[in-house]
Amino acid sequence: MTPPLGILYLAAYLRTKFDLDIQLVNQRIDNCSSEELARRAIAFRADIVGLCALTPSAHFVGPVTKAVREGLPAALMVLGGPHPSAFRERALDGTEADAAIVGEGEWAFERLIEARFGGGHLSDVPGLIWRGADGRVIRNPGFVPIIADVDSLPFPAYDLIDLSAYWRQQSAPPIPGRRYISLLSSRGCPSQCSYCHTIFGKRFRAHSPERMVEEIAHVTRAYGIRDVEFQDDVFTHDPDRVFAFADLLRTKGISLRIALPNGVRGDTLTVEVIDALKASGLYYWSLALESGSPRIQQWIGKRLDIPKFLDAVEASVARRIFTNAFCMLGFPTETEDEMRQTIRVACDAAFHTGSFFSVTPYPNTLLYEQVKASHPDRLAGLDYVNRDLSRMHVNLSEVPDDRFYRLQRSANRLFFLRPGRLIRILRDHPNPFALARYAPILLNRIGLP
Repeated sequence: MTPPLGILYLAAYLRTKFDLDIQLVNQRIDNCSSEELARRAIAFRADIVGLCALTPSAHFVGPVTKAVREGLPAALMVLGGPHPSAFRERALDGTEADAAIVGEGEWAFERLIEARFGGGHLSDVPGLIWRGADGRVIRNPGFVPIIADVDSLPFPAYDLIDLSAYWRQQSAPPIPGRRYISLLSSRGCPSQCSYCHTIFGKRFRAHSPERMVEEIAHVTRAYGIRDVEFQDDVFTHDPDRVFAFADLLRTKGISLRIALPNGVRGDTLTVEVIDALKASGLYYWSLALESGSPRIQQWIGKRLDIPKFLDAVEASVARRIFTNAFCMLGFPTETEDEMRQTIRVACDAAFHTGSFFSVTPYPNTLLYEQVKASHPDRLAGLDYVNRDLSRMHVNLSEVPDDRFYRLQRSANRLFFLRPGRLIRILRDHPNPFALARYAPILLNRIGLP
């Protein structure tokens, strides 16, 4: 569980535009029921209630908005985050919410507030999804503009949360008790992967190295931490930015520990980039293989150069950077031999840890449209509720379900029982003495009681 960066950036931005009092509640951190969340909004006498959710937890939105509507009948309730960006108009189904914002929230939320409280109308906000007086859901023409100059955005409003509460939770890297902070140094990904979201669009927009170091200096002073986790989709997309960032850290004498858990594209990495990041404090990252099949790489639009990717894995592990693998099994048209190819590539590589996820189609992705056209029955039975990616049960391939799930279980067993893997984990894990707490998870993955 990581700090809600999207909401923190949005809150900071809105503070520069309006005189606002903001209260932020994280249901999971506060162990807060839907009823209690609604009570807090009502007690705060909120004029605007914003709800952000991932799709697996979006079923909570309906009861929360119903309770809030009863206590605050005039409040403007707005949905944002990954769920409405995927489900669009359907995100309002079964809720009392007034509107939903797709994509980046800053500009759209500003215009939404101006429209509601400044004498305008919700129909004036491009790309906004909203509910008319007759209950009909409307999507305005146009698109929410992206913020081209991300350096113009203020630092995220970390004063709205108890950062130390997140240190007591499991973070993205399997390293308990980290005193860290999450940051986002870029938005947008130019890759054309068929399964991925487009919340930030396809244009890469990055903070300058100067802004990155300024923000790091600020949060390290304010919170007394030296562990920074970047949640970027493509942190290393611009190698020159990486080099300039590393040079600035060195020049200013800033000592850091850096994690990149979100899935770096490995085939574009060079030894020089890896060395620069290692010198800057990189100790953990995830490299996204997805598939070891060249045909599937072409089919999904990622077109990863697998040999170059494996060179980056070797270079990373040789430098004692704890390296995690992201793999996916069950793409449409994928054969059993191609799945075994993915498993073999991952097992033969020097990764420390890895995951083999079931390919999951989300609305408004190319993958979803492909499955909708070829296997609509697979979508009809797809259940997102309370299912994170590690627990999704879906098979989009032509391999029978029993064979597919047996293969997926065997992938974990073959991967983690590969000779030398556990030794590398013990050697390079940032906190090897805490590894015992992950033993039950490992045993479950490899199918042992």
